[in-house]
Amino acid sequence: MRNKSGFLILFMLLAATALSAQVAKPRKGTFALTNATIETITNGAQKGTLLIQNGKIAAMGASVTIPAGAETFDCSGLTIYPGMIDGGSSVGLSEVSSISLTVDNDEIGDITPQMEALTAVNPNGAAIPVTRVSGVTTTLVVPQNGLLPGTAALINLVGYTPDQMYAGAKVMAMNFPSAGRRGFFDQRSEEDIKKEVERNQKAMNEVFDQAALFARIDSAAQKDPSLKKDFNPEMQALAKVVRGELPLMIEVNSAEDIKAAIKWVAERKLKRVIFSGVAEGWRVAEEIAKAGIPVITGPVLALPTRASDPYDAPYANPGLMHKAGVKVALRTSSAENARRLPYNAGFAAAYGMGREAALRAVTIVPAQIFGVDKEMGSLEVGKDATLFVSTGDPFETKTLIKYLFIDGYLVPIDSRHIQLYNEFLNRATGVEK
Repeated sequence: MRNKSGFLILFMLLAATALSAQVAKPRKGTFALTNATIETITNGAQKGTLLIQNGKIAAMGASVTIPAGAETFDCSGLTIYPGMIDGGSSVGLSEVSSISLTVDNDEIGDITPQMEALTAVNPNGAAIPVTRVSGVTTTLVVPQNGLLPGTAALINLVGYTPDQMYAGAKVMAMNFPSAGRRGFFDQRSEEDIKKEVERNQKAMNEVFDQAALFARIDSAAQKDPSLKKDFNPEMQALAKVVRGELPLMIEVNSAEDIKAAIKWVAERKLKRVIFSGVAEGWRVAEEIAKAGIPVITGPVLALPTRASDPYDAPYANPGLMHKAGVKVALRTSSAENARRLPYNAGFAAAYGMGREAALRAVTIVPAQIFGVDKEMGSLEVGKDATLFVSTGDPFETKTLIKYLFIDGYLVPIDSRHIQLYNEFLNRATGVEK
């Protein structure tokens, strides 16, 4: 997204990453997964065979005819799950956070809604295979910083180009003006915080007023080609939100900010809105549920937002919102730790959400929120074959992923972590001189 100097250094880093990140290649074919327990998510658990053909789930159940030439995997004692979906991360946008040349998740400027996160994805990022071998097959890559940092994109974690990885959904990212402190070292006075919030809210309202006006002009110009309008990529992108063509994902965390965001959305009459972050959603869960706004919360493995909160407030947050009637999905909001999505879900399950709801929060619920539930999020005939086969519950650290399929491709269980493990597990006792 942002043009940076030092292209040669970046190229060398990415080339080294590419060599280490993937050895064996994903391949397509006809695959039969036999004698398995199939966790469909939407229709309970089944026993039998799951057949993959042409990238789709072709058949599933106890009496599946396996076509000649199919590659068969005996999954006795194993369980098939749909690939997990991370509702927000920097996978593919950020490689080494301390090296700016490898971080491309933000853009110069406070209002850049036209910038596409998809164009900045590095398909050879080392975090991609590390993440997917944990059963996380799909993620929403989200731009950072500023009021309107850009357009997030849903990607599958396999492919040679960003376009090949694109999973069919985009959302406009927005950071709601926050009345809270930025952290321990934030020494601003209450008066300074208040003035900054008012300034940011004014800017937010002005830009959406302009977008609403532009949307009306643009709609009129589409009906009457003789009408002229100025080229304005920022407003062109925001007009899609105003018209309800593109969801607006609002990052908002404190209880007071969440209530302010609910009020703002209602006043603006925005049709498709998602709240992300929502760290203090448990404090205002009833209000969120009443507004009917879906939530992507996380990371669950986090510290409480206030010193007075109980230690488990972040763990219990998803479950409390779910019980209040909020549609809840989970995210890691990370790059290197997106692989921990299953354990974020596991903590949410253990601290009140329950296993079934937590499993849905990383599969079918985010698919529904992003509008791709006809293609992914559960195991159903006709859906994309994006799934994994494991030795047990994916929320448990002892569980191993045996087979992995993304969009019908059999993806090798390999990553930089696995390569290093094998290297040092079988290291020589000494070095010859």
